[in-house]
Amino acid sequence: MKKLLFLLLLVPVLSWSQSKRKKRIAEEKANAVLVTNLKTHVNYLADDQLEGRLTGSKGEELAAQYIIKQYEQLGITPKGTKGYEQVFDINEGKQIDAATSLVIDDKTLTIRKDYFPLPYSPNKKLKGKPAMILSEKGQPWFYDVKEILEEQKNNPHFDLEAAIKKQVEIVVAKGATALFVYNSSTLTDNIQFNKNDRSALLPVPVIYITKEGWKKYFSDEEASMDVALSVSLSEKKRKGRNIIAFIDNNAANTVIIGAHYDHLGYGEDKTALDTFHAIHNGADDNASGTAALLELARLLKEKSPVNNNYLLMHFSGEELGLLGSKYWLENPTVKVAPNYMINMDMVGRYDTAHKLTVGGYGTSPVWGEVWKGLKTSLITRFDSTGSGPSDHASFYRASIPVQFFFTGSHADYHKVSDDADKINYNAQRDIVKLIYELITQTDTKGKLAFAKTSEPQMGQTRRFTVSLGVIPDYGYTGTGMRIDGATPGKMGEKIGLKAGDVLIQLGEYKFVDVMSYMQALNGFKAGDKTKLRIKRGTEEKEFDVQF
Repeated sequence: MKKLLFLLLLVPVLSWSQSKRKKRIAEEKANAVLVTNLKTHVNYLADDQLEGRLTGSKGEELAAQYIIKQYEQLGITPKGTKGYEQVFDINEGKQIDAATSLVIDDKTLTIRKDYFPLPYSPNKKLKGKPAMILSEKGQPWFYDVKEILEEQKNNPHFDLEAAIKKQVEIVVAKGATALFVYNSSTLTDNIQFNKNDRSALLPVPVIYITKEGWKKYFSDEEASMDVALSVSLSEKKRKGRNIIAFIDNNAANTVIIGAHYDHLGYGEDKTALDTFHAIHNGADDNASGTAALLELARLLKEKSPVNNNYLLMHFSGEELGLLGSKYWLENPTVKVAPNYMINMDMVGRYDTAHKLTVGGYGTSPVWGEVWKGLKTSLITRFDSTGSGPSDHASFYRASIPVQFFFTGSHADYHKVSDDADKINYNAQRDIVKLIYELITQTDTKGKLAFAKTSEPQMGQTRRFTVSLGVIPDYGYTGTGMRIDGATPGKMGEKIGLKAGDVLIQLGEYKFVDVMSYMQALNGFKAGDKTKLRIKRGTEEKEFDVQF
């Protein structure tokens, strides 16, 4: 009898132990499947056959097809404009083609270093034997802007470009075949290649000779020279493709989960940090985030918390300035009430040196409460800011709370060495599981309140001694630098800059785009006083600035 009683008491214990063992085996199996899938995704996306997934390239198309196939196999609803895809045009303005050349006395000048055509030049080839001091019919003419710059140096409304175009009219009427413009003075002329120039083409090429080119090739004004010029300019256009899927729980609010899948290709966009014309596979940046999103989609399809819908978005054009996420926000493919946005960009290199950083902690007062309930073995640090160098910033600027998952920069960032064999797949698995738990924790919180945050702290940013504290709109295709907003507490906000303002001049430096704006900042140091000119709508405004 005692033996029977003992056995009866032992049954629940054995049953509990067996249940626990089955649960552990099931979890181990699920973990193994997750790691295997992550490896499969990253290895495909970061393979040489995709040639670095440059925005608009065949390689990016192959990546898009792979992502779409995963969603089709999972049975998740497409929510693009055509199936899963949302195709958008990227017009990067004019570019100087490789066919452009300038040869002086059998010496080939270096484009941009020695010279460059101005954007209203027609595509033409010509030869001549001019002397700088002479102005002969049927030859290129030369124009030194020194005199007019000195005459107009105190005129804030002087337009040198208009003066150059007027000079072209004069010289063409006298038989000039081209106009070479140079500046022998020490005054800043602000002559640049404005890729966004949309003005009418002039009848002859207009070539700007830099100070370096002028000293090297045009120092003798009386000498005749053999000139061979070829100008070839074209519009640089391509198409981006956002990939969008939707898990509809018929809920009031929708959680947006995103990752960009484009990368650098062969480095054609000049954003690579090495000098190789070679494939940049971008395993961490951002095959890792793309793979994580695909696996989150699978987990949510199998079992999703039901009080939110889930909009799953793979962005194109992130490397060109968050173009895909901005485009979707301006042209949404599905009408949803966004609750919050999760972004995964570079989540594959967790180790003792590269911990997990979670940005956007300050974008909702609810995040602190949520994270208190989360358990993870990952060493995690938090960053308050909602802005930063990835697609979550687009949603933050639309007043949507965000969480940005990022395992940090490293020596392979934007280099050909960012390959799949360097990914920490076990840690990547744990990040996916952590995000799934975060989604679960927020399921009963309703719509999260939004809060503005401070200056960005994460990511690789160029260092300047001064700053206006503004957020550039990298997708702007007009002349100048349009801003998405001003950072709270920084100079831009203090002087009254607003989202949509187009910055056009800082002190003596005019700028036509983001890069020329950054070059202008290099001309100032702390304590300097100057003036900032902007366009707000059709009105020009001027602000006093002290750095």
